[in-house]
Amino acid sequence: MPNEYPWMSRRRVLLAGSVLAGAALASRWGVAAGGPLDLSRTRLGVGTYKGAAPSFFEEAGLAPPPYEVSYAELAGGNLIVEALAGGSLDVGSMSEIPPVFAIQSQAPIKLIAVLRGDVNNQVFLVPQGSGVREIAELKGKRVGFVRSTTSHYFLIKALKEQGLSLADIEAVGLTPQDGFSAFQSGQLDAWVIYGIYIQIALARTHARIVKTALGYLSGNYVIAARAECLKDPYRVAAIKDYLVREQQVWDWVQANPESWAKKSAAITGIDASLFMDQFRARSEPYRMVPVDEAAIRSQQEVADLFYEAGVLRQRLDVAPLWARGVWP
Repeated sequence: MPNEYPWMSRRRVLLAGSVLAGAALASRWGVAAGGPLDLSRTRLGVGTYKGAAPSFFEEAGLAPPPYEVSYAELAGGNLIVEALAGGSLDVGSMSEIPPVFAIQSQAPIKLIAVLRGDVNNQVFLVPQGSGVREIAELKGKRVGFVRSTTSHYFLIKALKEQGLSLADIEAVGLTPQDGFSAFQSGQLDAWVIYGIYIQIALARTHARIVKTALGYLSGNYVIAARAECLKDPYRVAAIKDYLVREQQVWDWVQANPESWAKKSAAITGIDASLFMDQFRARSEPYRMVPVDEAAIRSQQEVADLFYEAGVLRQRLDVAPLWARGVWP
């Protein structure tokens, strides 16, 4: 689950030498007509996060892929966009937001699929004992958030609903780690944050949720690919195979939440009970879906709101970012 988690780690390389049976796909691309695409010489660079889908391939019963994969665990979607643009990665997941900022730098990426998922893992938190019950009561308050992420967008949108803007609060852009430290030490009146940090803050500081992102965020996490890869039928076949594997992991998580929580705890050092709390709070399971007009329209709304709030210097058209027909 692409949730902008703040850990950064090593590259892992998985090697395999089997052959993907795909005569129909081969025919579509006009390569090796009449036989399967041999992906044994294909290498796929995948951007991911600590504790994301690739960590559970074995538990989900998936055999090694028929192509070489190198996984780069990165700290956020913006870093995955940079790696895609630089050519060191071929595919990766993120929220709708990093690609919006990539338009300004003309990053050569395409959005090829959507991972629909949870929006209750994005919240406004206030400290224990806070008198704040509504977003409108944050006027003049010190509010932490993570710049250029879903928490930034959620903050702007929730304020706008109350007739407020970032100018009406003391908005403090912080990394998730620094945000937690500031929130825990009482330096923030509210914190807009995502992912497992919610459960950590609830457990360790007895914070209170004022609002979740249900009804504010789309729940769309996008799959981005390096544009040049889409010209290579072998890489396209590998990307499709990889996305099928991701979906199989999310299906496994849905059926085996306790096992997922236990493995997540082993990976992160965070108690398994907090991951179970996160699972139980989800607004919906994760599922991979094709590109459609609703997804493009949703991201356009993000770009428009950022422009209206002064976060973007110019109004942007997101439609050219998207590529239909790549997945499934």
